[in-house]
Amino acid sequence: MKPNDFMQFAQKLWPLNRSLTGRGVVQTLQLIKEIIPELSIKHVKSGTIFLDWEVPKEWNITHAYIIDPSGNKICDYSENNLSLVGYSIPILGSYTLDELQKHLFSLPEQPDAIPYVTSYYKEFWGFCISQNLRNKLVEGIYQVVINGTLQNGQMHFGELVVPGSSKKEILISTYICHPSMANDQISGIVVSTFLAKWISENPERKYTYRFVFIPETVGSKYYISQNYKKLVKNVVAGFNITCVGDERCYSYLPSRDGHTLSDQVARHVLNTEVGDYKTYSWKDRGSDERQYCAPGIDLPIATIMRSKYGCYPEYHTSLDTLENFVTANGLFTSYELYQKCLLTLENFCFPRATILGEPKFDKRNMKPYLSQKKDYVNHILISEFLTWSDGRNSLIEIAEKCNVSTLELIPIMKILQDSNLIIQIAGRKNNN
Repeated sequence: MKPNDFMQFAQKLWPLNRSLTGRGVVQTLQLIKEIIPELSIKHVKSGTIFLDWEVPKEWNITHAYIIDPSGNKICDYSENNLSLVGYSIPILGSYTLDELQKHLFSLPEQPDAIPYVTSYYKEFWGFCISQNLRNKLVEGIYQVVINGTLQNGQMHFGELVVPGSSKKEILISTYICHPSMANDQISGIVVSTFLAKWISENPERKYTYRFVFIPETVGSKYYISQNYKKLVKNVVAGFNITCVGDERCYSYLPSRDGHTLSDQVARHVLNTEVGDYKTYSWKDRGSDERQYCAPGIDLPIATIMRSKYGCYPEYHTSLDTLENFVTANGLFTSYELYQKCLLTLENFCFPRATILGEPKFDKRNMKPYLSQKKDYVNHILISEFLTWSDGRNSLIEIAEKCNVSTLELIPIMKILQDSNLIIQIAGRKNNN
């Protein structure tokens, strides 16, 4: 896979009007399924009660716009689907400018941007408009046209479970409900899809992988309600993938616990592979980690992002585009970073030496018979790995003691294991 593959997929997703429900969500899932054919597309009926929530009505729009007093079409949904407030009810009517203003949304501090506004759970209609255009509106009668449906239907989501040698699971979740905004959330869909493709094509998997493509909040809540016992029993680590498309920075949001395996892996990979990144706290949460880590659920879900949602000026506006913000390289390098996280998880263990004292490396062809300076560094790393392999230190802890990445130690660990010098144990060995 190459960076251009990621951008091409993002461009296919761009024009679709995604929301909690509707044709755009189904079309998005179908595009994902073209890359990962094993994806299961599921649905649940509107009105279904679960936890403290209810599946909303299905929303579909054919066309929506405003005709100004001069006959010009403005706020045209077909030109930018952010122009219509999400879940606007169908309507056809005439309004004075004062009446219309109550249904218009703009950003005075960002006069060229169209904001992203929704009204999921209270019936309403409205349009989003740049402040510059709003300032030019004149007195007169405006014709408002919103043609579509808001009625009982279905909420769709996608699930892919890739079995491993263990029933213990890694959960990868991303949301599919946002319309044409590139970092939030086309980037998460793209990176998660290609991660699922990579995992599916890798025959050697220790863990089972569960990929979930859902509407944010209501989707994750429903998914948890249907899979709660299985998730709590089996999920040992996971990530909520969002806002991973730009190149400005990396960001880390911990789980509510802050010390899960996911947190350990995220911090280690960011420290060794990135170095300079922003760390947020649980109080900065705002996406589906809220649901997965909620009290009583407490799944070990952390988040690695580029520019964090809510913390970049393009967020939830028409400025969050594939042209001026998200890049092919941003998408691809985020994918590579998550690959490294999953590789670290796959190899996570507590290595324990199997012999007393330092082994004789040369008779195992692990050290040249001639001792030379150039061989010292490689040998000392093997020796350092072994000296900390007491069953009490995890692979991550050993890597940090050796001041290297786990990815550098994985080949060494396999060599030592093949030579019967260490064994991998799943849990920490007692001091006794």
